[in-house]
Amino acid sequence: MSKRTGPTNQNLKKLIQELKEKSLAEGVKLWKRIAHDLEKPSRQRRAVNIYKIDQFAKDGETVVVPGKILSVGQLTKKLNVAAYTVSKEAQEKITKSGKLLTIQQLIKENPKGKNVRIIG
Repeated sequence: MSKRTGPTNQNLKKLIQELKEKSLAEGVKLWKRIAHDLEKPSRQRRAVNIYKIDQFAKDGETVVVPGKILSVGQLTKKLNVAAYTVSKEAQEKITKSGKLLTIQQLIKENPKGKNVRIIG
């Protein structure tokens, strides 16, 4: 059995480190949880369709997907959505009715993680 090495993508490694540092600095467990989810192998990372986000999120809420957002479904609520990666079609659908952020932008805008929901 081979030894698990973690992500090899340098941008992902920086993001995980930034999330862990912010978790310690702000005392917010949310960022540590997202970092833990992003450390998983890419096969085990979450892939969430837009209809799931629409189904479980409340209007005006911020949603984080520690994985990829896919384009099946429609977004009917005004949401802030942050994810590690987003498909092109999903990006277009989200920006029509809500705001699409990167996880780094979300950390800067909301360091305390208030009203943020993890979906996936």
